[in-house]
Amino acid sequence: MAGLRWALLALLAFLLAACTSLPKPIEGGGADAFSRIGRFAITVNDEDGKQNAVQGGFSWFDDGRRYVLDLTNPLGSTEARVEGRPGAASLTKADGTRLVADNPDALAEDAFGSSMPVSGLRDWLRGRLPADPQATDVKRDDQGRPVAFAQGGWRATLSRYDTLGPQMLVLERQEPGRRILVRLVVNQS
Repeated sequence: MAGLRWALLALLAFLLAACTSLPKPIEGGGADAFSRIGRFAITVNDEDGKQNAVQGGFSWFDDGRRYVLDLTNPLGSTEARVEGRPGAASLTKADGTRLVADNPDALAEDAFGSSMPVSGLRDWLRGRLPADPQATDVKRDDQGRPVAFAQGGWRATLSRYDTLGPQMLVLERQEPGRRILVRLVVNQS
């Protein structure tokens, strides 16, 4: 919990201003390459009334074999890069500090001291539900796309679909003593 608070407070210095610039697209990939660029906001509300919030930009690139997620501050500078491929995930901070783990969820747990839905994002950004763990309470729109569900301890709401997937994702997790809310807004593909 202290690790998450430290990370949130460190990133809090880079609160999103109205003129936040978007990160640059990540280069590479082939025909199966998928990318999304936008803004994120993470809010943690503690039971005692304390609230921590972090906002910034993100750039997601996924070619099916590996993915790269860049997190930027309001000025567009990369603050952290998460890279993953089967059996390995790493987080590199702007200061060069590097963390590694076997998978993205374990990496998030190590880095932030709390679960974050990194592995689910690969599918959720495309408007798909991964098979494991199985999603429950699934609601779909008239085109059969998922718009609300529970999966891996998260409640997710996906909306404003374009041809690649949802342009808005709202993810919520209730943990003992706190509530975590993650909001992603896609501005370009």
